[in-house]
Amino acid sequence: MASSSFLIYSLLSFLMAHSSSAASSNLFREYIGAEFTGVRFSDVPVSSGVEFHYILAFAIDYTTSSSPTPTNGRFNIFWDNQNLSPAAVAAIKRAHPNVRVALSLGGDSVHGEFANFTPNSVDSWVKNAVDSLTSLVEEYHIDGIDVDYEHFLATPDAFAESIGQLVTRLKRAGTISFASIAPFADGDVQRHYLALWRKYSREIDYVNFQFYAYDRGTTVAQFLEYFEEQRRNYRGGRLLASFNTEENPGGLTPQNGFFRACSQLKKQGKLGGIFVWTADTSLSQGFRYEKQAQSLLASR
Repeated sequence: MASSSFLIYSLLSFLMAHSSSAASSNLFREYIGAEFTGVRFSDVPVSSGVEFHYILAFAIDYTTSSSPTPTNGRFNIFWDNQNLSPAAVAAIKRAHPNVRVALSLGGDSVHGEFANFTPNSVDSWVKNAVDSLTSLVEEYHIDGIDVDYEHFLATPDAFAESIGQLVTRLKRAGTISFASIAPFADGDVQRHYLALWRKYSREIDYVNFQFYAYDRGTTVAQFLEYFEEQRRNYRGGRLLASFNTEENPGGLTPQNGFFRACSQLKKQGKLGGIFVWTADTSLSQGFRYEKQAQSLLASR
């Protein structure tokens, strides 16, 4: 029989994960550090009117050699930790009480090759991941994790159990306070993340859906249809809209109506927040759209 403390924990986790799903949110999130452009936390404008999450990209369970190989859950640093160091994390959190910092796992590639999710077994992967991530979280003053695996050499069930158990253990230990996932509209990707969602949605606080992975030239009407489709897929979740500041991005861009669409979603109580890929490329653009996104989120 489950202990009363575990039942209370499960209920609180469910309520926390889904309490904001029926109303719009002022959550702004931005990935940072993957492209080594020298961007620092302090370069990114932070509005006091939003809940702000930096997301370090990435920690990957691969070796750091020139020909990386999987490490079965032993995570290493693959972000620009010279500029985004433990001291820098502590400093930005001191400067802005509304800032939290997350660590993203996986990503698309490592040294030009796919960063595959490749567990030897669920149990061994989870044990190694808990141990290695606990160390990184403590060293870098991390508040939560983001799951962004995009390639898989494991079944959807193995992915669901591995990630679900990892997040559950880290939360129960008090190591992290939130977790997010970052799926996109690809058949194999959705099979893996929806398997995770079906079993462990209570542990997942935010869905960073990569709407910029849709085709270039997406219209406002199409974007709103895509958003509704993903709200159905991740029913009850806190779904964030997103855009990409790289050259020639996909999806609905800020220039073509992204903020108009978000205003509509916000009025309808559906907008779970906005996230951006990536601060590294926004650095040369003066963070124009980050400012606009935060202004929209902070408005009444």
